[in-house]
Amino acid sequence: MASIMLEYNEITVRKYIVFEGEPYEVLSSHVFRKQMRKPVNATKLKNLISGRVVEYSFGAQEKAAEAEIESRKVKYLYNSRGEWWFSEENDPSKRFKIDDAIIGDAKRFLKANSLVSVDMFEENIFKVALPIKVELKVTDAPPAVKGDTAKGGNKVVTLETGATINAPIFVSEGDIVRINTETGDYVERVSNK
Repeated sequence: MASIMLEYNEITVRKYIVFEGEPYEVLSSHVFRKQMRKPVNATKLKNLISGRVVEYSFGAQEKAAEAEIESRKVKYLYNSRGEWWFSEENDPSKRFKIDDAIIGDAKRFLKANSLVSVDMFEENIFKVALPIKVELKVTDAPPAVKGDTAKGGNKVVTLETGATINAPIFVSEGDIVRINTETGDYVERVSNK
């Protein structure tokens, strides 16, 4: 499949381009003309693999190939010694590992056999995205002390993934709670034991 070539003024915010052989996301772009010169597009680009941010000005005669980013669902299996193992959604025999750095904060809420979305460029995974809300079991919660609302009525609880979050004092061990994976915040109690 041939890449779409973007003119200098089509390289806009939220587009993915291939720059110096690697995929970049356009964070900002500003097309302007300096005095009597030809117009340029001053951009800020983020490397999707390394996370490095660079600034580059595309001249009127320059073009960039649009990066072909593929998204697909995969199943999380387990982790062992810093290696995070996944499989194809419908074929557990096709296993592969994803580097700890790529998973990032998502590992706090990764539960065995849960489906996640991965973004890929030329078969290289560069991003793992959990659903915005997940349901996890509370494995450890200190008992609620009557009248203990001086702290805002919250306490720290531990989830089945090992993550700790602030939750209301009525949440107890064995409860299933819904978590916002983008903020790491408690949303609601789904069921209690």
